[in-house]
Amino acid sequence: LDVRPGERVAIVGPTGCGKSTIINLLLRFYDITNGRIEISGKNILDITRDSLRSSFGMVLQETWVFTGTVAENIAYGAPDSTREQIIEAAKSVYAHSFIKRLPDGYDTVISESSGLSQGQKQLICIARIMLMNPPMLILDEATSSIDLRTEQRIQKAFTKLMEGRTSFIIAHRLSTIKNSDTILVMKQGKIIEQGNHSQLMSNGGFYSELYNSQFAS
Repeated sequence: LDVRPGERVAIVGPTGCGKSTIINLLLRFYDITNGRIEISGKNILDITRDSLRSSFGMVLQETWVFTGTVAENIAYGAPDSTREQIIEAAKSVYAHSFIKRLPDGYDTVISESSGLSQGQKQLICIARIMLMNPPMLILDEATSSIDLRTEQRIQKAFTKLMEGRTSFIIAHRLSTIKNSDTILVMKQGKIIEQGNHSQLMSNGGFYSELYNSQFAS
């Protein structure tokens, strides 16, 4: 696999095929035993874990906020940010409108149990990454249990977040990754197909089977 700067790489396949393993290896949650992973020509084993992980922004399926104000939550990865920068990050990923409707706006104290919807917490997490401004992204774009309107807003926020950044997208709904530069199709721990959507559909292989099965109904 060779990923160019700014490229969008989607990773698809059935449960247990190795999608999360690729992410864990990229971030050195465990190290490879053979082969090489390089970033800008440098072996990641020669980069400290802290330095490596600070180059990635992650938005996962499991959202999290801590007890503190909305502004503090957004600025978690960039604590020296100004209020203007925090607001600009929220606006850019379509979170500003719902934040302004909270009792104290950006000064509203929130927590995991404060009544925010899953979608609202996800938008705060996306704003947090936008403020950090990392060169690479890892997105688990699952939006299960989120209403359609919020899901559309989150997809727009993801699109904004990915502009100019190298992105790895763990895809659950194949309709959301048709515009990816490269789609990795995984099965039983191996990449079995690689290409863009139209190439993989014309090949008539495992990807086209997966795609057609999602839309059979």
